[in-house]
Amino acid sequence: MATAVLNSLPEAYVELSDRELDERILRAKARLGSRLVVLGHHYQRDEVVKFADYRGDSLKLSQIAAAHPEADYIVFCGVHFMAESADILKAEHQVVVLPDLNAGCSMADMASLDQVEVCWEELTRAGSGKIVPVTYINSTAAIKAFVGRNGGAVCTSSNASKIMEWALGRGEKGLFIPDEHLGRNTAYRMGIPLEQMAVWDPHEECGGLAEEDIRRARVILWKGHCSVHQRFLPEHVEHSRQKCPGIRVIAHPECRWEVCQLADEVGSTEFIIRQVTESAPGSQWAVGTEIHLVNRLARENPDRFVITLDDCGCLCSTMYRISPQHLCWTFESLLAGQVVNRVSVDAETRRWALEALSRMLEIK
Repeated sequence: MATAVLNSLPEAYVELSDRELDERILRAKARLGSRLVVLGHHYQRDEVVKFADYRGDSLKLSQIAAAHPEADYIVFCGVHFMAESADILKAEHQVVVLPDLNAGCSMADMASLDQVEVCWEELTRAGSGKIVPVTYINSTAAIKAFVGRNGGAVCTSSNASKIMEWALGRGEKGLFIPDEHLGRNTAYRMGIPLEQMAVWDPHEECGGLAEEDIRRARVILWKGHCSVHQRFLPEHVEHSRQKCPGIRVIAHPECRWEVCQLADEVGSTEFIIRQVTESAPGSQWAVGTEIHLVNRLARENPDRFVITLDDCGCLCSTMYRISPQHLCWTFESLLAGQVVNRVSVDAETRRWALEALSRMLEIK
């Protein structure tokens, strides 16, 4: 399991002005030099991500950190499972810090190890053939380790089809954890009909499934979701098209199946960024993903029209917990020889989680 000791932000940092914060962050970062690498997820707020050495999705950033063994400290401006992944992939001497340990992920929290073990026992007891587990990278280290121990692999939103195809080639069924929408969208695009998918609800007895449901399904989907992407609805797609005729709708595969069916394009965060930035000037896009990324795409591509699919704006509220105040405190503490809010995965969990991650990287 991952261990972490929550340190509270000192009151003195709350009182600092924006200008003071920026100056102190830059000063501390410069003094730490190559001993520090700062990672910023695409969904992070602008006031924080501007200090990142690298910007990307969770796996890309963890791999970047692993490619910088000269850095003693990896500060991950993301959420908890991302910092865990960085700790799994890092060199032995490196320390991973999440500036605010309250920055979690509701999706990852929807699948606890105890719940997944109960599910696995029930599915195995149903005796409907070999089951190969796949977990989305947006899961805890404990779940990644479970998947590694049971012959499965991790996937990302960009390689989910490849990993699920691998899993179904090794067994009669696949168990996809923890995002039912990514699992459903992926399986459907692979040609698996909805009738051959079943949803395991960890809060229902036997997952809410009869043995016949389990036997019929090729893919068992865990009942979990991203609180940001689930908010997008089919009516948002219809409204965007009515408001801006000819606009192209692009959605993340964590969105509901109905939304992805209506979208012109569906793809990972990196895919969305690439499609918008490489499109022709004058292109119009309604984007179904986190609002900080959408606003950044609009600002950095002024010759394209970029709006959110939902006018209310969909914010990753847990990632938003990381603030410039937390970043300043983190850097200055490191300068003083104190590590605050470290994230550390124990050796056994790390071993099996790394096995699941390594399988993903080996699958061509």
